[in-house]
Amino acid sequence: MADAIRATTTTAAAPYTHRWTQLVIGIVCMVLIANLQYGWTLFVAPINKAHQWDVAAIQVAFSIFIALETWCTPINGWIADRMGPLKGPRLVVAIGGILVAIGWIVNSYAQSLSMLYLGAVISGIGGGGVYSVCVGNAVKWFADRRGLAVGLTAAGYGAGAALTVIPMRMLIDSSGYEATFFWFGLVQGGAVFLIGWLLRGPLPGEAPAAASTARVLQTTKNFSPMQMLSTPTFWLLYVMFVLISASGLMATAQIAVVAKDNGISNTVLFLGASTLTVALIVDNVLNGLARPFFGWVSDRIGREPTMAIAFGAGGIAYWLLGALGTNPWAFVLFAGLIFFTWGEIFSLFPSTCTDTFGSKFATVNTSLLYTAKGTSALLVPLANVLKDALHGWQGVFVVTAIANFVVVALALLVLRPMRARQQAAGNASVAEQIPKAA
Repeated sequence: MADAIRATTTTAAAPYTHRWTQLVIGIVCMVLIANLQYGWTLFVAPINKAHQWDVAAIQVAFSIFIALETWCTPINGWIADRMGPLKGPRLVVAIGGILVAIGWIVNSYAQSLSMLYLGAVISGIGGGGVYSVCVGNAVKWFADRRGLAVGLTAAGYGAGAALTVIPMRMLIDSSGYEATFFWFGLVQGGAVFLIGWLLRGPLPGEAPAAASTARVLQTTKNFSPMQMLSTPTFWLLYVMFVLISASGLMATAQIAVVAKDNGISNTVLFLGASTLTVALIVDNVLNGLARPFFGWVSDRIGREPTMAIAFGAGGIAYWLLGALGTNPWAFVLFAGLIFFTWGEIFSLFPSTCTDTFGSKFATVNTSLLYTAKGTSALLVPLANVLKDALHGWQGVFVVTAIANFVVVALALLVLRPMRARQQAAGNASVAEQIPKAA
């Protein structure tokens, strides 16, 4: 009887205590690994200057990191789900923290491109473990506020680097990029290792159930990873993710290069801050704010309409940056708008995936969709090739704008009706099984 009372008390209290604590822990972990991606652009020029390696070759390390950070997440997610809600999340994140530290320390000692690539492999695997678990936990704990919860979690990854842009640039200038890699990797990876032991997933009955509405479609059927992969809905989501992610990753990796090529990188805007410094801070802040904002919006008006608004504005932002980006203030404004209308893919797509395929296997299912980011990373070095072929960055930004508009059409005209049909069929199959189970 006592056990039953304790279980009931825990279940009733969990939605108001455990899940908010877990959300905060996940956000902190994401902040601590944000520099792996969003701080990378600061290292490209110093590495090029120190070793005279081609910029495109250096950017291969970024592509490797993104590829491993995403393509290994299904494995990390499967391990976390397989080991259960109490052990899985904390073990995967703790190991991820160790790998993050090792990866950046390897970067600090890299005297060859192959060693730089090795560091990218190690840090990519570690970062992917942290990312998959934190997002998986958010969609499981917050079925009733899934867009907002995933958005806040992803915001930690998108905006976290804004806290360290100035310290990182100062340390690079004073002590070199090698020392910066070493100390940031050691401190941030170590912190993830310690904090990760506090994470856990919800036990049965601890989190509120999903509630489908006319605006936010949520299935009552849980799809296994193999079942999900057999649906056309998943692959449509995957293609859409690749198109938007490729555009955003190009901006993430090349923003410092674009500013330099436009001749405005070191132009002072105010209080001694250069165009690039201001742009990076604004970009990271807006990238982070976009995730909970558009996640919150999608909880109210639906995932697909929110995609149309965000990606449509993003297409306009790419075009304007290409046309007017030689002006320092225009560069800051339109680069910031790009990041604001790109970052939300990391809240909208995991939420849509879990809405469509259920929460039971959410960690591995959202991780499988997240591999689209790794696929899109392969296109990042091609931005330099496209720039040369089109004689400047303006042509590159026109291409990315078109990709955004294509996804807007897919979201409204294809994805929404496809998800509605799949949900109707899935909910009907669940309803048919209830009398048999009884």
